[in-house]
Amino acid sequence: MTAGAREVMQYDAVIVGGGPAGLAAAIRLKQRALQAARELSVCVLEKGSEIGAHILSGAVLDPRALDELLPDWRQRQAPVDTAVTSDQFLFLTERRALALPHWMLPACFRNQGNYVISLGSLVRWMGRQAEELGVEIFAGFAATEVLSGPKGQVLGVATGDLGIGRDGQPTPNFQPGVELHAPYTLFAEGSRGHLGRQLIAGRGLDQGRDPQTYAIGVKELWEVSADQHQPGRVVHTAGWPLDSGTYGGSFMYHMRDRLVAVGFVVGLGYSNPYLSPFEEFQRFKLHPTVRPTFEGGRRISYGARAITAGGLQSLPRLVFPGGALIGCEAGFLNASRIKGSHAAMKSGMMAADAAFDAIAAGRSHDELEAYPRAFESSWLREELHLARNFKPWMDKGLWAGTLMFGVDQVVLRGRAPWTLHRGTPDHAKLRPAAECTPIQYPKPDGKITFDRLSSVYVSNTHHEENQPSHLTLKDPAIPVRVNLAIYAGPESRYCPAGVYEFVADGNGTQRLQINAPNCVHCKTCDVKDPTQNIVWVAPEGGGGPNYSNM
Repeated sequence: MTAGAREVMQYDAVIVGGGPAGLAAAIRLKQRALQAARELSVCVLEKGSEIGAHILSGAVLDPRALDELLPDWRQRQAPVDTAVTSDQFLFLTERRALALPHWMLPACFRNQGNYVISLGSLVRWMGRQAEELGVEIFAGFAATEVLSGPKGQVLGVATGDLGIGRDGQPTPNFQPGVELHAPYTLFAEGSRGHLGRQLIAGRGLDQGRDPQTYAIGVKELWEVSADQHQPGRVVHTAGWPLDSGTYGGSFMYHMRDRLVAVGFVVGLGYSNPYLSPFEEFQRFKLHPTVRPTFEGGRRISYGARAITAGGLQSLPRLVFPGGALIGCEAGFLNASRIKGSHAAMKSGMMAADAAFDAIAAGRSHDELEAYPRAFESSWLREELHLARNFKPWMDKGLWAGTLMFGVDQVVLRGRAPWTLHRGTPDHAKLRPAAECTPIQYPKPDGKITFDRLSSVYVSNTHHEENQPSHLTLKDPAIPVRVNLAIYAGPESRYCPAGVYEFVADGNGTQRLQINAPNCVHCKTCDVKDPTQNIVWVAPEGGGGPNYSNM
Protein backbone atom coordinates (compact mmCIF):
# COMPACT_ATOMS: atom_id res chain seq x y z
CA MET A 1 0.00 0.00 0.00
CA THR A 2 1.06 3.62 -0.20
CA ALA A 3 0.92 6.73 1.94
CA GLY A 4 0.66 9.53 -0.56
CA ALA A 5 3.38 8.73 -3.06
CA ARG A 6 5.39 6.64 -0.61
CA GLU A 7 5.27 2.88 -0.41
CA VAL A 8 4.78 1.47 3.09
CA MET A 9 6.59 -1.68 4.18
CA GLN A 10 5.63 -3.45 7.39
CA TYR A 11 8.13 -5.28 9.64
CA ASP A 12 8.20 -6.61 13.16
CA ALA A 13 11.35 -4.59 13.88
CA VAL A 14 13.12 -1.82 12.01
CA ILE A 15 16.74 -0.99 12.82
CA VAL A 16 18.31 2.27 11.64
CA GLY A 17 22.05 1.80 11.18
CA GLY A 18 24.18 -1.14 10.09
CA GLY A 19 27.02 -0.83 12.59
CA PRO A 20 27.90 -3.20 15.44
CA ALA A 21 24.90 -2.17 17.57
CA GLY A 22 22.31 -2.43 14.79
CA LEU A 23 23.62 -5.71 13.41
CA ALA A 24 23.94 -7.26 16.87
CA ALA A 25 20.32 -6.32 17.53
CA ALA A 26 19.19 -7.79 14.20
CA ILE A 27 21.08 -11.03 14.77
CA ARG A 28 19.74 -11.37 18.32
CA LEU A 29 16.15 -10.82 17.20
CA LYS A 30 16.46 -13.55 14.58
CA GLN A 31 18.18 -15.89 17.03
CA ARG A 32 15.33 -15.47 19.50
CA ALA A 33 12.78 -16.07 16.74
CA LEU A 34 14.58 -19.24 15.68
CA GLN A 35 14.66 -20.50 19.26
CA ALA A 36 10.93 -19.82 19.62
CA ALA A 37 10.12 -21.33 16.19
CA ARG A 38 8.23 -18.24 15.08
CA GLU A 39 8.40 -15.89 12.12
CA LEU A 40 9.88 -12.45 12.75
CA SER A 41 10.58 -9.90 10.03
CA VAL A 42 13.57 -7.65 10.67
CA CYS A 43 15.13 -5.01 8.43
CA VAL A 44 18.25 -2.88 8.75
CA LEU A 45 18.60 0.48 7.01
CA GLU A 46 22.17 1.60 6.25
CA LYS A 47 22.88 4.99 4.68
CA GLY A 48 26.32 3.92 3.40
CA SER A 49 26.67 2.37 -0.03
CA GLU A 50 27.22 -0.99 1.67
CA ILE A 51 27.51 -2.38 5.18
CA GLY A 52 30.80 -1.09 6.60
CA ALA A 53 31.21 1.80 4.14
CA HIS A 54 30.83 4.41 6.90
CA ILE A 55 32.42 2.42 9.73
CA LEU A 56 35.55 3.95 11.22
CA SER A 57 37.13 2.93 14.51
CA GLY A 58 40.61 2.24 15.91
CA ALA A 59 40.07 -0.59 16.72
CA VAL A 60 40.96 -2.92 19.54
CA LEU A 61 38.07 -5.29 20.23
CA ASP A 62 37.10 -6.74 23.58
CA PRO A 63 35.40 -9.95 22.36
CA ARG A 64 33.10 -10.30 25.38
CA ALA A 65 29.89 -9.25 23.62
CA LEU A 66 30.79 -11.13 20.44
CA ASP A 67 31.29 -14.25 22.56
CA GLU A 68 27.74 -13.84 23.84
CA LEU A 69 26.20 -13.06 20.46
CA LEU A 70 27.95 -15.64 18.29
CA PRO A 71 29.96 -18.01 20.52
CA ASP A 72 31.27 -19.88 17.47
CA TRP A 73 32.66 -16.77 15.76
CA ARG A 74 36.07 -18.38 15.40
CA GLN A 75 34.62 -21.35 13.54
CA ARG A 76 32.64 -18.92 11.39
CA GLN A 77 35.94 -17.25 10.45
CA ALA A 78 35.19 -13.80 11.81
CA PRO A 79 37.94 -11.31 10.83
CA VAL A 80 39.16 -11.23 14.45
CA ASP A 81 42.50 -12.96 14.34
CA THR A 82 45.27 -10.59 15.47
CA ALA A 83 45.56 -10.94 19.23
CA VAL A 84 47.17 -8.09 21.16
CA THR A 85 50.78 -9.05 21.82
CA SER A 86 52.09 -5.92 23.57
CA ASP A 87 50.77 -2.77 25.23
CA GLN A 88 52.58 0.54 25.57
CA PHE A 89 51.46 3.92 26.88
CA LEU A 90 53.68 6.93 26.16
CA PHE A 91 53.66 10.48 27.47
CA LEU A 92 55.12 12.71 24.77
CA THR A 93 56.99 15.97 24.91
CA GLU A 94 58.04 17.64 21.68
CA ARG A 95 61.23 15.59 21.42
CA ARG A 96 60.95 12.79 23.94
CA ALA A 97 58.69 9.89 24.94
CA LEU A 98 58.26 8.57 28.48
CA ALA A 99 56.88 5.02 28.66
CA LEU A 100 54.60 4.31 31.59
CA PRO A 101 55.70 1.05 33.29
CA HIS A 102 53.20 -1.72 32.62
CA TRP A 103 52.56 -2.29 36.31
CA MET A 104 51.37 1.31 36.61
CA LEU A 105 48.80 0.96 33.80
CA PRO A 106 45.22 1.03 35.10
CA ALA A 107 43.21 -2.03 34.09
CA CYS A 108 41.31 0.04 31.51
CA PHE A 109 44.53 0.52 29.49
CA ARG A 110 45.46 -3.17 29.43
CA ASN A 111 44.53 -5.20 26.38
CA GLN A 112 45.45 -8.80 27.08
CA GLY A 113 42.81 -11.02 25.53
CA ASN A 114 41.71 -8.34 23.06
CA TYR A 115 42.20 -8.19 19.29
CA VAL A 116 43.41 -5.60 16.79
CA ILE A 117 40.77 -5.50 14.07
CA SER A 118 39.21 -3.58 11.23
CA LEU A 119 35.74 -2.78 12.55
CA GLY A 120 34.56 -2.24 8.98
CA SER A 121 35.57 -5.80 8.11
CA LEU A 122 33.90 -7.14 11.25
CA VAL A 123 30.55 -5.47 10.54
CA ARG A 124 30.63 -6.72 6.94
CA TRP A 125 31.00 -10.21 8.37
CA MET A 126 28.22 -9.53 10.86
CA GLY A 127 26.04 -8.37 7.98
CA ARG A 128 26.52 -11.73 6.29
CA GLN A 129 25.60 -13.56 9.50
CA ALA A 130 22.45 -11.44 9.77
CA GLU A 131 21.41 -12.09 6.18
CA GLU A 132 21.91 -15.83 6.63
CA LEU A 133 19.39 -15.61 9.47
CA GLY A 134 16.91 -13.82 7.21
CA VAL A 135 17.48 -10.18 8.11
CA GLU A 136 16.72 -7.83 5.22
CA ILE A 137 19.49 -5.24 4.82
CA PHE A 138 18.87 -2.15 2.71
CA ALA A 139 22.20 -0.39 2.10
CA GLY A 140 22.27 2.97 0.35
CA PHE A 141 19.02 4.11 1.98
CA ALA A 142 19.19 6.93 4.52
CA ALA A 143 16.45 7.20 7.13
CA THR A 144 15.53 10.89 7.14
CA GLU A 145 12.29 11.09 9.11
CA VAL A 146 10.85 9.60 12.29
CA LEU A 147 7.20 8.65 11.78
CA SER A 148 4.99 9.29 14.80
CA GLY A 149 1.43 8.38 15.66
CA PRO A 150 -1.30 10.54 17.17
CA LYS A 151 -0.07 9.94 20.73
CA GLY A 152 3.56 10.60 19.84
CA GLN A 153 4.49 6.95 19.60
CA VAL A 154 7.16 6.07 17.03
CA LEU A 155 5.61 4.10 14.18
CA GLY A 156 8.80 3.69 12.13
CA VAL A 157 10.93 5.78 9.79
CA ALA A 158 10.90 7.05 6.23
CA THR A 159 13.83 7.02 3.84
CA GLY A 160 14.78 10.13 1.93
CA ASP A 161 13.56 10.84 -1.57
CA LEU A 162 16.10 10.13 -4.29
CA GLY A 163 16.67 12.40 -7.28
CA ILE A 164 15.99 15.77 -5.66
CA GLY A 165 18.00 18.52 -7.35
CA ARG A 166 20.08 21.22 -5.73
CA ASP A 167 17.14 23.60 -6.18
CA GLY A 168 14.94 21.31 -4.11
CA GLN A 169 12.88 20.20 -7.10
CA PRO A 170 12.52 16.61 -8.39
CA THR A 171 14.80 15.63 -11.27
CA PRO A 172 13.97 13.05 -13.98
CA ASN A 173 15.60 10.46 -11.65
CA PHE A 174 13.20 11.19 -8.79
CA GLN A 175 12.10 8.27 -6.62
CA PRO A 176 9.98 8.84 -3.51
CA GLY A 177 11.19 7.54 -0.19
CA VAL A 178 9.72 4.51 1.51
CA GLU A 179 8.00 4.27 4.88
CA LEU A 180 9.04 1.37 7.10
CA HIS A 181 6.61 0.64 9.91
CA ALA A 182 7.15 -1.65 12.88
CA PRO A 183 5.93 -2.19 16.43
CA TYR A 184 9.45 -1.17 17.54
CA THR A 185 12.21 0.83 15.86
CA LEU A 186 15.78 0.71 17.16
CA PHE A 187 18.03 3.68 16.38
CA ALA A 188 21.69 2.78 15.86
CA GLU A 189 23.02 5.62 13.69
CA GLY A 190 26.25 6.06 15.64
CA SER A 191 27.61 9.18 17.30
CA ARG A 192 25.41 12.29 16.90
CA GLY A 193 22.92 10.47 14.72
CA HIS A 194 20.63 12.68 12.65
CA LEU A 195 17.38 11.12 13.91
CA GLY A 196 18.73 10.28 17.35
CA ARG A 197 19.59 13.91 17.94
CA GLN A 198 16.00 14.89 17.11
CA LEU A 199 14.57 12.21 19.39
CA ILE A 200 16.78 13.14 22.35
CA ALA A 201 16.01 16.85 22.05
CA GLY A 202 12.36 16.59 21.05
CA ARG A 203 11.42 14.07 23.73
CA GLY A 204 13.63 15.42 26.50
CA LEU A 205 15.50 12.14 26.80
CA ASP A 206 18.55 13.96 28.23
CA GLN A 207 16.66 15.72 31.03
CA GLY A 208 18.56 15.40 34.28
CA ARG A 209 21.67 14.07 32.53
CA ASP A 210 25.05 15.74 32.14
CA PRO A 211 25.59 17.38 28.75
CA GLN A 212 26.94 14.84 26.28
CA THR A 213 30.62 15.28 25.44
CA TYR A 214 32.31 14.33 22.20
CA ALA A 215 35.69 13.93 20.58
CA ILE A 216 36.83 13.72 16.98
CA GLY A 217 38.93 10.78 15.90
CA VAL A 218 41.05 11.22 12.77
CA LYS A 219 42.54 8.02 11.37
CA GLU A 220 44.81 6.74 8.62
CA LEU A 221 45.60 3.20 7.53
CA TRP A 222 49.20 2.58 6.47
CA GLU A 223 51.16 -0.22 4.90
CA VAL A 224 54.54 -0.03 6.64
CA SER A 225 57.90 -1.64 6.00
CA ALA A 226 58.42 -5.14 7.37
CA ASP A 227 61.05 -4.04 9.89
CA GLN A 228 58.58 -1.61 11.50
CA HIS A 229 55.70 -4.05 11.73
CA GLN A 230 54.84 -5.95 14.92
CA PRO A 231 51.45 -7.69 14.58
CA GLY A 232 49.35 -7.20 17.68
CA ARG A 233 51.33 -4.25 19.03
CA VAL A 234 49.17 -1.55 20.68
CA VAL A 235 50.58 1.92 21.43
CA HIS A 236 48.71 4.86 22.98
CA THR A 237 50.11 8.31 23.65
CA ALA A 238 49.09 11.46 25.52
CA GLY A 239 50.66 14.89 25.68
CA TRP A 240 52.37 16.58 22.73
CA PRO A 241 51.34 18.03 20.33
CA LEU A 242 48.34 19.09 22.44
CA ASP A 243 48.76 21.50 25.33
CA SER A 244 48.19 20.09 28.80
CA GLY A 245 44.74 21.67 29.04
CA THR A 246 43.35 19.98 25.93
CA TYR A 247 42.07 16.41 26.14
CA GLY A 248 43.34 13.99 23.50
CA GLY A 249 45.87 11.42 22.46
CA SER A 250 46.85 8.94 19.79
CA PHE A 251 46.70 5.27 18.96
CA MET A 252 48.83 3.01 16.77
CA TYR A 253 47.50 -0.51 16.24
CA HIS A 254 49.56 -3.06 14.29
CA MET A 255 47.25 -5.29 12.27
CA ARG A 256 48.14 -8.21 10.01
CA ASP A 257 49.72 -7.91 6.53
CA ARG A 258 52.05 -5.02 7.50
CA LEU A 259 49.08 -2.72 8.17
CA VAL A 260 49.14 -0.11 10.94
CA ALA A 261 46.09 1.91 11.97
CA VAL A 262 47.16 5.28 13.33
CA GLY A 263 44.85 7.92 14.66
CA PHE A 264 44.50 10.95 16.84
CA VAL A 265 41.61 11.83 19.15
CA VAL A 266 40.85 15.38 20.28
CA GLY A 267 38.11 16.18 22.77
CA LEU A 268 35.65 18.65 21.28
CA GLY A 269 35.57 20.60 24.51
CA TYR A 270 38.81 22.37 23.52
CA SER A 271 38.86 26.16 23.99
CA ASN A 272 41.32 27.58 21.40
CA PRO A 273 39.47 28.27 18.11
CA TYR A 274 42.78 28.14 16.24
CA LEU A 275 43.23 24.45 17.05
CA SER A 276 42.84 22.02 14.13
CA PRO A 277 42.43 18.34 15.07
CA PHE A 278 43.50 17.33 11.55
CA GLU A 279 46.73 19.37 11.76
CA GLU A 280 47.46 18.12 15.28
CA PHE A 281 47.27 14.58 13.92
CA GLN A 282 49.62 15.38 11.05
CA ARG A 283 52.29 16.93 13.25
CA PHE A 284 51.95 14.09 15.79
CA LYS A 285 53.32 11.76 13.09
CA LEU A 286 56.51 13.88 12.97
CA HIS A 287 57.47 13.04 16.56
CA PRO A 288 60.90 11.32 16.67
CA THR A 289 59.38 8.27 18.36
CA VAL A 290 56.50 7.99 15.91
CA ARG A 291 57.89 8.97 12.52
CA PRO A 292 60.14 5.90 11.97
CA THR A 293 57.07 3.65 11.90
CA PHE A 294 55.82 5.35 8.74
CA GLU A 295 59.03 6.19 6.88
CA GLY A 296 59.15 4.12 3.73
CA GLY A 297 55.50 3.20 4.17
CA ARG A 298 52.39 4.04 2.17
CA ARG A 299 49.18 5.66 3.32
CA ILE A 300 46.20 3.63 2.11
CA SER A 301 43.12 5.28 3.58
CA TYR A 302 41.91 8.19 5.66
CA GLY A 303 38.77 9.08 7.60
CA ALA A 304 37.32 10.87 10.60
CA ARG A 305 34.42 10.38 12.97
CA ALA A 306 32.89 12.02 16.03
CA ILE A 307 33.00 9.94 19.20
CA THR A 308 30.33 10.06 21.92
CA ALA A 309 32.34 10.04 25.13
CA GLY A 310 30.27 11.37 28.04
CA GLY A 311 29.83 7.99 29.67
CA LEU A 312 27.31 6.94 32.30
CA GLN A 313 26.38 10.44 33.53
CA SER A 314 25.47 11.54 29.98
CA LEU A 315 23.43 8.53 28.89
CA PRO A 316 19.96 9.71 27.83
CA ARG A 317 16.78 7.84 28.62
CA LEU A 318 17.08 4.81 26.35
CA VAL A 319 13.44 4.13 25.50
CA PHE A 320 10.31 5.96 24.36
CA PRO A 321 6.99 4.69 22.98
CA GLY A 322 7.78 2.57 19.94
CA GLY A 323 11.56 2.82 20.00
CA ALA A 324 14.95 2.75 21.68
CA LEU A 325 18.47 4.15 21.34
CA ILE A 326 21.38 1.69 21.11
CA GLY A 327 25.14 1.86 20.62
CA CYS A 328 26.88 5.18 20.15
CA GLU A 329 23.51 6.74 19.32
CA ALA A 330 23.00 6.66 23.09
CA GLY A 331 26.67 6.97 24.06
CA PHE A 332 27.77 3.61 25.47
CA LEU A 333 31.45 4.05 24.57
CA ASN A 334 33.91 3.54 27.44
CA ALA A 335 36.24 6.49 26.84
CA SER A 336 38.80 5.38 29.41
CA ARG A 337 39.26 2.05 27.59
CA ILE A 338 39.09 3.71 24.15
CA LYS A 339 36.57 1.03 23.23
CA GLY A 340 32.94 1.05 22.21
CA SER A 341 32.27 -1.84 19.84
CA HIS A 342 31.65 -4.40 22.57
CA ALA A 343 29.40 -1.93 24.37
CA ALA A 344 27.46 -1.19 21.19
CA MET A 345 26.88 -4.90 20.57
CA LYS A 346 25.77 -5.54 24.13
CA SER A 347 23.29 -2.65 24.09
CA GLY A 348 21.85 -3.90 20.79
CA MET A 349 21.43 -7.39 22.22
CA MET A 350 19.65 -6.13 25.34
CA ALA A 351 17.29 -3.95 23.30
CA ALA A 352 16.60 -6.86 20.93
CA ASP A 353 15.71 -9.17 23.82
CA ALA A 354 13.27 -6.58 25.16
CA ALA A 355 11.73 -6.03 21.72
CA PHE A 356 11.34 -9.73 21.01
CA ASP A 357 9.64 -10.42 24.33
CA ALA A 358 7.27 -7.49 23.75
CA ILE A 359 6.36 -8.64 20.24
CA ALA A 360 5.87 -12.23 21.44
CA ALA A 361 3.48 -10.89 24.08
CA GLY A 362 1.46 -9.05 21.43
CA ARG A 363 2.57 -5.58 22.48
CA SER A 364 3.49 -2.70 20.17
CA HIS A 365 4.52 0.96 20.25
CA ASP A 366 4.97 1.08 24.02
CA GLU A 367 8.17 1.59 26.01
CA LEU A 368 10.61 -1.31 26.15
CA GLU A 369 11.31 -0.86 29.86
CA ALA A 370 12.95 -4.29 30.01
CA TYR A 371 15.88 -2.83 28.04
CA PRO A 372 17.02 -0.19 30.59
CA ARG A 373 16.32 -2.69 33.37
CA ALA A 374 18.59 -5.22 31.69
CA PHE A 375 21.26 -2.55 31.28
CA GLU A 376 21.12 -1.65 34.98
CA SER A 377 21.97 -5.25 35.94
CA SER A 378 24.51 -5.89 33.14
CA TRP A 379 28.28 -6.09 33.05
CA LEU A 380 28.18 -3.10 30.69
CA ARG A 381 26.63 -0.88 33.33
CA GLU A 382 29.23 -2.04 35.84
CA GLU A 383 32.03 -1.30 33.36
CA LEU A 384 30.75 2.22 32.66
CA HIS A 385 30.24 2.84 36.37
CA LEU A 386 33.88 2.03 37.11
CA ALA A 387 34.95 4.49 34.39
CA ARG A 388 32.40 7.20 35.18
CA ASN A 389 34.89 9.77 36.52
CA PHE A 390 37.35 9.55 33.62
CA LYS A 391 36.11 12.45 31.50
CA PRO A 392 35.38 14.78 34.46
CA TRP A 393 38.88 14.20 35.82
CA MET A 394 40.47 14.77 32.42
CA ASP A 395 38.69 18.12 32.25
CA LYS A 396 41.15 19.17 34.95
CA GLY A 397 44.04 18.94 32.47
CA LEU A 398 46.46 16.21 31.41
CA TRP A 399 48.65 16.03 34.49
CA ALA A 400 46.10 16.65 37.24
CA GLY A 401 43.55 14.52 35.43
CA THR A 402 45.96 11.64 34.88
CA LEU A 403 47.02 11.69 38.53
CA MET A 404 43.49 11.78 39.89
CA PHE A 405 42.14 9.18 37.48
CA GLY A 406 45.11 6.99 38.36
CA VAL A 407 44.12 7.23 42.02
CA ASP A 408 40.50 6.55 41.03
CA GLN A 409 41.42 3.39 39.09
CA VAL A 410 44.55 1.99 40.75
CA VAL A 411 43.88 2.87 44.39
CA LEU A 412 40.07 2.97 44.52
CA ARG A 413 39.56 0.54 41.60
CA GLY A 414 36.78 2.70 40.16
CA ARG A 415 34.70 2.47 43.35
CA ALA A 416 35.16 6.00 44.68
CA PRO A 417 32.24 7.09 46.88
CA TRP A 418 31.64 10.08 44.60
CA THR A 419 30.54 10.67 41.03
CA LEU A 420 31.84 13.78 39.28
CA HIS A 421 29.67 15.75 36.87
CA ARG A 422 30.17 18.08 33.93
CA GLY A 423 27.88 21.03 33.27
CA THR A 424 29.02 22.75 30.07
CA PRO A 425 28.46 21.38 26.54
CA ASP A 426 31.43 21.22 24.19
CA HIS A 427 30.28 24.00 21.85
CA ALA A 428 30.09 26.48 24.74
CA LYS A 429 33.74 26.01 25.71
CA LEU A 430 35.28 27.81 22.74
CA ARG A 431 36.90 31.11 23.74
CA PRO A 432 36.99 34.25 21.60
CA ALA A 433 39.97 34.31 19.24
CA ALA A 434 41.22 37.56 20.80
CA GLU A 435 41.91 35.63 24.01
CA CYS A 436 43.84 32.83 22.29
CA THR A 437 47.17 32.31 20.56
CA PRO A 438 47.18 31.25 16.89
CA ILE A 439 48.82 27.87 16.24
CA GLN A 440 51.38 27.57 13.44
CA TYR A 441 51.27 24.14 11.81
CA PRO A 442 54.01 22.76 9.53
CA LYS A 443 53.28 22.40 5.83
CA PRO A 444 52.58 18.82 4.69
CA ASP A 445 55.45 16.96 3.07
CA GLY A 446 53.29 14.52 1.07
CA LYS A 447 55.18 11.58 2.56
CA ILE A 448 54.38 11.45 6.27
CA THR A 449 52.01 14.41 6.51
CA PHE A 450 49.26 15.44 4.12
CA ASP A 451 46.70 18.12 3.38
CA ARG A 452 42.94 17.77 3.76
CA LEU A 453 41.99 17.42 0.11
CA SER A 454 44.46 14.64 -0.67
CA SER A 455 43.18 12.93 2.49
CA VAL A 456 39.55 13.17 1.41
CA TYR A 457 40.59 11.61 -1.89
CA VAL A 458 41.81 8.42 -0.17
CA SER A 459 38.62 8.25 1.89
CA ASN A 460 36.77 7.42 -1.37
CA THR A 461 34.14 10.03 -0.57
CA HIS A 462 31.45 10.64 -3.15
CA HIS A 463 28.14 12.48 -3.17
CA GLU A 464 25.66 13.08 -5.95
CA GLU A 465 26.59 16.64 -6.89
CA ASN A 466 23.09 17.76 -7.85
CA GLN A 467 21.38 17.43 -4.48
CA PRO A 468 20.53 19.88 -1.70
CA SER A 469 23.36 20.44 0.76
CA HIS A 470 23.10 18.21 3.79
CA LEU A 471 25.02 20.80 5.82
CA THR A 472 22.36 23.32 6.70
CA LEU A 473 22.46 26.68 8.46
CA LYS A 474 19.69 27.93 10.71
CA ASP A 475 20.81 31.50 9.97
CA PRO A 476 23.13 32.11 6.97
CA ALA A 477 24.42 35.36 8.50
CA ILE A 478 25.82 33.84 11.69
CA PRO A 479 29.02 32.27 10.26
CA VAL A 480 30.42 35.69 9.27
CA ARG A 481 28.69 37.88 11.84
CA VAL A 482 29.54 35.67 14.85
CA ASN A 483 31.86 32.76 14.08
CA LEU A 484 34.33 34.68 11.92
CA ALA A 485 34.14 37.94 13.82
CA ILE A 486 34.47 36.47 17.32
CA TYR A 487 36.04 33.03 16.88
CA ALA A 488 38.17 33.53 13.73
CA GLY A 489 36.06 31.05 11.74
CA PRO A 490 36.71 27.80 13.65
CA GLU A 491 34.68 25.69 11.16
CA SER A 492 37.54 26.07 8.68
CA ARG A 493 39.79 24.29 11.19
CA TYR A 494 37.70 21.78 13.12
CA CYS A 495 36.38 20.17 9.92
CA PRO A 496 38.82 17.41 8.86
CA ALA A 497 37.66 17.41 5.22
CA GLY A 498 37.94 21.02 4.01
CA VAL A 499 34.17 21.44 3.84
CA TYR A 500 34.06 24.96 5.28
CA GLU A 501 35.95 27.91 3.79
CA PHE A 502 35.63 31.63 4.31
CA VAL A 503 36.09 33.32 0.93
CA ALA A 504 35.95 36.94 -0.22
CA ASP A 505 33.05 38.06 -2.39
CA GLY A 506 33.63 40.49 -5.24
CA ASN A 507 32.83 43.42 -2.96
CA GLY A 508 35.48 42.36 -0.45
CA THR A 509 33.11 40.95 2.18
CA GLN A 510 33.52 37.44 3.49
CA ARG A 511 31.09 34.56 3.12
CA LEU A 512 31.09 30.93 4.23
CA GLN A 513 31.47 28.48 1.37
CA ILE A 514 30.26 24.96 2.12
CA ASN A 515 31.91 22.25 0.02
CA ALA A 516 29.38 19.56 0.94
CA PRO A 517 30.74 16.90 -1.49
CA ASN A 518 33.91 16.71 0.66
CA CYS A 519 31.99 15.69 3.79
CA VAL A 520 33.11 12.42 5.42
CA HIS A 521 30.06 12.40 7.73
CA CYS A 522 32.10 12.86 10.91
CA LYS A 523 29.44 15.21 12.47
CA THR A 524 32.10 17.42 14.12
CA CYS A 525 30.49 20.58 12.76
CA ASP A 526 27.14 19.59 14.25
CA VAL A 527 28.82 19.22 17.66
CA LYS A 528 31.40 22.02 17.81
CA ASP A 529 29.76 24.98 16.04
CA PRO A 530 29.79 27.57 18.88
CA THR A 531 26.33 28.93 17.98
CA GLN A 532 24.84 25.51 17.10
CA ASN A 533 23.85 27.07 13.79
CA ILE A 534 25.10 24.15 11.65
CA VAL A 535 22.71 21.22 11.47
CA TRP A 536 23.88 18.02 9.76
CA VAL A 537 21.07 16.18 7.99
CA ALA A 538 21.25 12.93 6.05
CA PRO A 539 22.21 13.34 2.39
CA GLU A 540 20.97 11.08 -0.37
CA GLY A 541 21.58 7.45 0.57
CA GLY A 542 24.80 5.87 -0.65
CA GLY A 543 26.77 9.12 -0.42
CA GLY A 544 29.75 9.83 1.79
CA PRO A 545 32.95 7.88 2.38
CA ASN A 546 33.52 4.33 1.23
CA TYR A 547 35.96 2.95 3.76
CA SER A 548 37.38 -0.41 2.80
CA ASN A 549 39.36 -1.60 5.83
CA MET A 550 38.84 1.03 8.50
